Amino acid sequence: MPAALDVRDLVVRYGTRTAVAGVDLTAAEGQVTALVGPNGAGKTSTVECCVGLRRPTGGRITVLGEQVGPGGPSPELRSRVGVMLQDGGLYGTARPLELVRHLASMYPDPRPPSDLLERLGIDPGTRTAIRRMSGGEQRRVAAAAALVGRPALAFLDEPTTGLDALARRDFHDLVRELVEAGTTIVLTTHIMDDVERLADHVVVVADGRVIRDGSVPDLIGDDESVGFRGPLHADVSSLRAVLPADGDVVEGPPGHYRVTGAADPLVLSAIAAWCAQHGIRTADLSVGRRSLEDVVIDLVGSME
Repeated sequence: MPAALDVRDLVVRYGTRTAVAGVDLTAAEGQVTALVGPNGAGKTSTVECCVGLRRPTGGRITVLGEQVGPGGPSPELRSRVGVMLQDGGLYGTARPLELVRHLASMYPDPRPPSDLLERLGIDPGTRTAIRRMSGGEQRRVAAAAALVGRPALAFLDEPTTGLDALARRDFHDLVRELVEAGTTIVLTTHIMDDVERLADHVVVVADGRVIRDGSVPDLIGDDESVGFRGPLHADVSSLRAVLPADGDVVEGPPGHYRVTGAADPLVLSAIAAWCAQHGIRTADLSVGRRSLEDVVIDLVGSME
């Protein structure tokens, strides 16, 4: 499948600090590629280089078949790329319709600004300045600004931050419609539910490097695990000692533990007994496949 974005050996340094250390990634045309990883992993720096907001220290970036030079994308290429930044990029004193109409005037075949704002849950007739809107409303306006030009490739950095559950679902529907119409999406987010619902391809980044990539099913795999809640940073050495050789105990979010390996009756019994000894309710035990969040936490943790 042709690549809408191809990044090879990308390096970004800020003084003596290396933020991106040789990233390789590809975003296939007509798909959603998600960049995930912890804060400071190099995701936003990578996106900024791809759209010409930051000059890379080294490497090669090809966007929609055009190699991005030191001066950034050409004007023709910029007209085919939409960008939703994690922060900024909006004129705070403007009203949403004023801003999106202004941006639409720069494209040959824009989406109707009023329709797009309505589709994103913003009243086009509002007289409220963007700076006085809630964080979630500002994210919706930023999405409209990125998508009004009908881009062939759109970079969306944390697009659903601050959105409520209904607004997030509507945004998911819009992204699917865009992809079905041929738009390529590069999504950067910490919300794994967005990734699981939308992404065709996931790239996990940590310490400025790609540490794993693949589809969501590829990353999650078929292995089951047992989860439970307990005290923060509990000593699980005695539980680990009674598990099979392929088993382990990992604390993900503080106080949330996951036991990897085969979840057979003997393992479940050992876990339940350990929980009882430590005053942990067995009602909190859950058995199932790992979530994408579990996988990312494990991958990032293995780098420490």
